Amino acid sequence: MDLGKEILKAIQIMVNKKFKSYRADRTYQTIIKRIDKNGYVIIDQAGQERTVPCGIPNVELKPMQSVYVKEPLGNLNELHICSVVGNTSNPNRRNRRR
Repeated sequence: MDLGKEILKAIQIMVNKKFKSYRADRTYQTIIKRIDKNGYVIIDQAGQERTVPCGIPNVELKPMQSVYVKEPLGNLNELHICSVVGNTSNPNRRNRRR
């Protein structure tokens, strides 16, 4: 019996048990495929379409716009748009090189 291998095996078992119950927020980038009466249709990390609400007040989102979505504690039922990719502070400003 190799003591080092047994210790590593015990550590691996403890780590696996800990991560089974581990839950954390996940935030990732996606795009808005379309907008329907129930909310914004996006693609989640698993590649599935999901209809989600927008958690940003007073913002107008459009199809094919890049957004960040947040999955609180791994709960897909609470998935929501939490941020817009890029600068949206002045929608009338055109991209100009100086």
